[in-house]
Amino acid sequence: MQNTHIEALKKIVGQDNVMTSPEDLYTYSYDATPGHAHMPDVVVAPANTQEVSEIMKLANTHKIPVYTRGSGTNLSAGTVPTKGGIVLLMTRFDKIVEIDLENLVAVAEVGVIVSDLNDAVGKHGLIYPPDPGTVATATLGGTISENAGGLRGLKYGVSKHYVMGLEAVLANGDIIKTGGKNVKDVSGYDMTKLFTGAEGTLAVLTKAIVKLVPAPEAKKSMMAIFKDLDDAGKAVSGIIAAKIIPATLEIMDNATIRTVDDYAKIGLPLDAEAILLIEVDGIPEVVEKEATKVMDVLKSNNASEVKIAQTDAERDSLWAARRAALPALAKLRPTTYVEDATVPRSKVPNFLREVNAIAKRNNVTIGTFGHAGDGNMHPTIVCDLRNKEEMERVYTAMDEMFKAAVELDGTLSGEHGIGLGKLPWMELQHGPQGMNAMKAIKRALDPNLILNPGKLVGEC
Repeated sequence: MQNTHIEALKKIVGQDNVMTSPEDLYTYSYDATPGHAHMPDVVVAPANTQEVSEIMKLANTHKIPVYTRGSGTNLSAGTVPTKGGIVLLMTRFDKIVEIDLENLVAVAEVGVIVSDLNDAVGKHGLIYPPDPGTVATATLGGTISENAGGLRGLKYGVSKHYVMGLEAVLANGDIIKTGGKNVKDVSGYDMTKLFTGAEGTLAVLTKAIVKLVPAPEAKKSMMAIFKDLDDAGKAVSGIIAAKIIPATLEIMDNATIRTVDDYAKIGLPLDAEAILLIEVDGIPEVVEKEATKVMDVLKSNNASEVKIAQTDAERDSLWAARRAALPALAKLRPTTYVEDATVPRSKVPNFLREVNAIAKRNNVTIGTFGHAGDGNMHPTIVCDLRNKEEMERVYTAMDEMFKAAVELDGTLSGEHGIGLGKLPWMELQHGPQGMNAMKAIKRALDPNLILNPGKLVGEC
């Protein structure tokens, strides 16, 4: 990248918002994904959409790669600047523009932290439901670009279910608006949905209109202990078959249970093959009725024990196990890969057994937890990236794990995205024709291939 290009960027956003020092470049050379890093040529922090437009015009003219970035918390190497170029840092886009109580929507810039948005709308008795594990640091734009979900995904869905409209800058610098506040809108192609989950490969998002929902009046949490994995799986299916959609329905396997209890000392049943953590929410009367039905399903599927939280403190204690899963596993080894292969919920036990077999076969450590209610599992591999022989076994295990998910009619990702991390398996799921169709969309909107090149659909 030429110095003249960097000087031009300084004229657009101001010298203080262009970073070129080795320390700054290194800071933005990686995200939360192990094993992927590459130095950009420059980091640029625009303050408004017009500045983004001017940056994109410059980049498109000179065919400079652009990597849009928020907080960098993604787990698929989605923001790593693999070909140098510009890291477009969107954290200055931090304004909540409007909370529209009549239409139950919020308008916010993409650099707003998701938890800050929820705090703001919570004052009005509302929530923005997508809640990734990094909700306290993740930006709205990043979660939309990755189509992030979270613990509430079973009942409330993921980001794409709440994004109603977007302001975006195309690769050539054109500023467009998609969607809006209308509940119904079938005018033209659904560009809003296309850009949601596109991982920054089709446009730079600058502003979003998102749907809000009333906060639940009541919640009830419980933990069910199972000696048999199949019983836990049948209980999950049984709860849904009983026409109950919990806000949260999580599972932890034995390896994770043991690791979490060793880490947090919270008295988990070490001999359990699985535990389910469940929360129902809504109107108080309905919550009580649904909680009773859930308990009946759990007991009829051989839960050895069901613990129900009677107070907020007890509820927090129950969820402490789930919150501790990732840090407990990460403490075991220097490197942690948190995957998110997803299968139909009826096949969760099959997938968990297969993951355990893969771990044993390849002599790698994998603890699995995740969103059992929607089949979104988080097999977490702990290892040491510096050990080449071990990493060969880890990559073999990953290959077998993703193949197993696809063979079970599943998908490579439920909420983390593809980025670079899962790119090698995309054709396995979508086939060559499906990949060609996606690449055609990429080439149509970004003919010079400058937006997050090489991610999601690979080289075009």
